[in-house]
Amino acid sequence: MTVTHIGVLWRLVSTRMPTKWGMFTAVGFERDVSNGSRPAETAVALVMGDLTAGVPLLRIHSKCFTGELLGSLRCDCHDQLEMAMQAIAREGRGLLIYEYQEGRGIGLMAKLEAYELQDAGLDTVEANHALGFKADCRDFSLPAAILRDLRIKRVRLLSNNPRKASALIENGIEVVAQLSCEAAPNPHSFAYLRTKKERMGHVLTLRHGASTAQTHAPVRRVQTASEISELRGGDRDRTVGIAREPRGIEAQI
Repeated sequence: MTVTHIGVLWRLVSTRMPTKWGMFTAVGFERDVSNGSRPAETAVALVMGDLTAGVPLLRIHSKCFTGELLGSLRCDCHDQLEMAMQAIAREGRGLLIYEYQEGRGIGLMAKLEAYELQDAGLDTVEANHALGFKADCRDFSLPAAILRDLRIKRVRLLSNNPRKASALIENGIEVVAQLSCEAAPNPHSFAYLRTKKERMGHVLTLRHGASTAQTHAPVRRVQTASEISELRGGDRDRTVGIAREPRGIEAQI
């Protein structure tokens, strides 16, 4: 059995990152790891605005070469990434932590092999098991360490995956609300998303049509869509307040 030793988290770089959604700060992190296969793990935090004012939006996102670069319709990763960036920009503050955990942690080549097995009739969980992997091999302790480094203790999590909320809570981060980040299914992704819902516990409606950004099952306190709208109109002092105007990023990092 391989034993993983987690070492020091390093903040390596911070730079301006202009995007089509607005100006972010890209902060690069690296953490020492000794597990026999890699010496370190890396992630990038894309930060907008003042994260100390209220409870910021957070998206933990795993790299998806096929969806984000090739435009694959087999998954919802590309749409979720864009939805999260738009949501953060709309509030004027928040962060997205981008992890290098392709294919739920199995890597690109194994992910393509899993696709081949799915073409033969297996679902995404069965394909991973056939290749000798768990259904989800990801470890979300690195995002929690990054949040601690950024002195963020409470978040509103943009995710359909209850494991992400549990991992943050287990690592000392309070998840005030878990918000839906659901992309509308298409004919190529529907079976995959249905498996995530039925076998992996993801909170999904699987409704065709427009993508949704509504609050779902509570983690601790849940916002409704009307509350989000009301908060945009004013009260930034409430626990889950949303900033009305974009804020500067310079003071954050």
